[in-house]
Amino acid sequence: MRSVELPGVGSKYEIDGLDGKIAIVFLENNNVQVYVLERDCDKPCVVTLTPKDAVRLGSILTGAIFESKEESVEVVFSALADLRIGVHTYIVPKSLAGKTIEELDLRRKTGVTIIAISREGKNIVNPPPSTELREGDVIVVIGEHDQIERFEKLILGR
Repeated sequence: MRSVELPGVGSKYEIDGLDGKIAIVFLENNNVQVYVLERDCDKPCVVTLTPKDAVRLGSILTGAIFESKEESVEVVFSALADLRIGVHTYIVPKSLAGKTIEELDLRRKTGVTIIAISREGKNIVNPPPSTELREGDVIVVIGEHDQIERFEKLILGR
């Protein structure tokens, strides 16, 4: 694999495969372009991916396939065998839109904490309690398994 900085464009990574070449360009606008040039072809095939699509493709290629709208990861610490922490993403439904994190009182009611919000391509890490949720925001919550289940039942109504 070779990497090259492309001034004003981004970073390019090239891979020589058995059937041709692949180039992946991380653009300065955060999109990713994938070029595939098959052997004996004159022109490469090109696809442009959003950051979210690029992450999904990476997940598929590594075998870590997630659900299409909501993802989750569970972390188990070897030194603390009884501690399992779940990190889940959820799309904010209309029923939660316009409410602040403080108003929802998630930590007291369920034990979960919102640790990040993705909104219109921008991320808010450790959002303050005064942050108002918007329909379609992707929130990242953290908690133990039973806390996540309580959140889904009490807050999301699942």
